[in-house]
Amino acid sequence: MRRTLIRSATVLSMDDRIGDLRNGDVLIEDGKIAEVRPDIDLGSGVAETEIVDGRDRIVIPGLINAHMHTWQTGLRGFAANWTLLEYFRRMHAGLATAFRPEDIHIATLVGALNQINCGTTTLVDWCHNNPTPAHTDAAVYGLIESGIRAAFFHGSPKPEPKPGEPHFSEVPHPRREVERLLKSHLADRNGLVTLGLAILGPHYSTLDVAMHDFRLAREFGLIASMHQGGGPAKTPGGWEQLIEVGLVGPNINIVHGNDLSDDLLQRLVDLGVSFSVTPENEMIQGHGFPITGRLLKRGMRPTIGVDLESILPGDVFSAARVALSMQRALDNAESRKSSGTIPETTTIPVREALRWVTTEGARMLGREDQIGSLTPGKLADLVVISADDLNLFPVHDPAATVVMQTSLANIEAVMIGGVWKKRNGRLLVDGLDRKKELLAQSSRRLVQDIEKQGSAA
Repeated sequence: MRRTLIRSATVLSMDDRIGDLRNGDVLIEDGKIAEVRPDIDLGSGVAETEIVDGRDRIVIPGLINAHMHTWQTGLRGFAANWTLLEYFRRMHAGLATAFRPEDIHIATLVGALNQINCGTTTLVDWCHNNPTPAHTDAAVYGLIESGIRAAFFHGSPKPEPKPGEPHFSEVPHPRREVERLLKSHLADRNGLVTLGLAILGPHYSTLDVAMHDFRLAREFGLIASMHQGGGPAKTPGGWEQLIEVGLVGPNINIVHGNDLSDDLLQRLVDLGVSFSVTPENEMIQGHGFPITGRLLKRGMRPTIGVDLESILPGDVFSAARVALSMQRALDNAESRKSSGTIPETTTIPVREALRWVTTEGARMLGREDQIGSLTPGKLADLVVISADDLNLFPVHDPAATVVMQTSLANIEAVMIGGVWKKRNGRLLVDGLDRKKELLAQSSRRLVQDIEKQGSAA
């Protein structure tokens, strides 16, 4: 039996029954949380248990990054000045077409490793640059090699059609690939890497394709995630028709959703649809203001995603902080407009933002009984934060410290399934320098290839 005891830490369990412990212990046995309480007595098991000093440490559940296109890791910062329209043209119809399977693999591997380094233990990898099964397999192998817990959301590329080819909006999601993945790499529905669908949805596909893809997800019991927003919808009224035939429910995940009307948003919330907000990118690229507050008013919490490392930093702490700050700003502005002054107290406490990147991410994935909180019986995915660091000390409100002040520099350790993936501030991975060099080689070639194509045109 593998046992680890984190002793005398500040524990933010995110389980309302356990609460916060200012001097608590966390016992891990065989990859799962065994106990969370003060003064755990190991009895005769002390000798076979790894004891970790948790003093001046904050322990939280592993973060859940609900939406990221990890295949763009090698293009970090390359698209920082692009609007959404430029991104469609220069990424999907441009750079994406130059990717080989090996480019997808190294980008996904290094991107996933960086997520672990930043405190993410579960990554929703929204992979929509997989024109061949080899590209798909390369992405899945990258996730598996990294050791991260991941939901691989299988998507489809969006290039400009060649003469005689249908537009991508007219192409149904490939059933054969879904069946292949469920019979091979991703057969274990409770495995470290599991399958979901990154479909086009009614905003980016014809109604026939949307109907096909929603039914495909329902048939195989998979989450169907889709972007909503960014220009006019391909199928106006598509959501209403999908709702009418009973295809919209808790297995549907909407990313962004900035342009949804209030009435439609309410209907989707009532049906149990989940929402993934990527706040900073939505504002930078032109999607619109995040719908965080609109969801909260309807009793629905969002999940939070990083979205694009080709534009933004990859740490989920930053994304959660931006979501919180942006919505507080909108609430303050609305209060000034309606009453002439700001609210008497803040409209959203910081703990809410921590829920968005832990328990809500687990709920979106349908895995709230396995991850998202430090609850006995759940998988041992957790993050240890060095609360004695200069930028965090002294700690008055641990939740505020985590949400408002913590950065990559403070992530001391990360555990996934009871296995340490980062210790003493160092990622536990072999050959990292070689992996970085392969990523650099890949990114140089991709940029050179697309520049050559541009010159030839």
